[in-house]
Amino acid sequence: MTRVLVVEDDPQLVRALMINLQARQYGVDAAPDGATALRLAAARQPDVVLLDLGLPDMDGVDVIKGLRGWTRVPILVLSARQASDEKVAALDAGADDYVTKPFSMQELLARLRAAVRRTEDIPLASGTTLVETAEFTIDLLAKKAVRSGHDVRLTPTEWHLLEILVTNPGRLITQKHLLQEVWGAAQSNKTNYLRVYMAQLRRKLEADPSHPRYLITEPGMGYRFEG
Repeated sequence: MTRVLVVEDDPQLVRALMINLQARQYGVDAAPDGATALRLAAARQPDVVLLDLGLPDMDGVDVIKGLRGWTRVPILVLSARQASDEKVAALDAGADDYVTKPFSMQELLARLRAAVRRTEDIPLASGTTLVETAEFTIDLLAKKAVRSGHDVRLTPTEWHLLEILVTNPGRLITQKHLLQEVWGAAQSNKTNYLRVYMAQLRRKLEADPSHPRYLITEPGMGYRFEG
């Protein structure tokens, strides 16, 4: 059974989420504040976290940072905050997706399924297990990235995106293909997702993120990894 931790202080929304999730055979735990969320996450080891940013005791971004200190569990932010800098702050802290309130329950469930699916093992193309460049090394079996001798912390979404690119060196991967593989068919037109996540990957891996050497954009078409 897939376990979901719902971190939300609105009792009506918590009840609606629990009913919908339990009806689809998910196990559900609920936390009304950040401190309870961090405690429950450690105790229950959820498979995915649904997190409101506006909590009574701390900002949701701080909860993301607290979780990312020890777990790669997918985190889906549920928030009424719509400003792009708020979204980027949550994604930079380690969130995997951002759903703006009010939202469709069907869309949320689709995003949740996609987040869980991204954590499952992906078969490696052509037997590749280690990708080495002058700047960084990607160990696909260990799911580990190293730059300048230091581990690079990647979220499950960042890892999935990077994995598709590095296992197809030199090949242009279309925006639509990446969106379908990483976020699901329903999100195949959300090119802004790709821009945000590619910028994050470049910031973490490239020596000069504004002039990438390895993670290349083909404007209007897609992205390519040059080893």
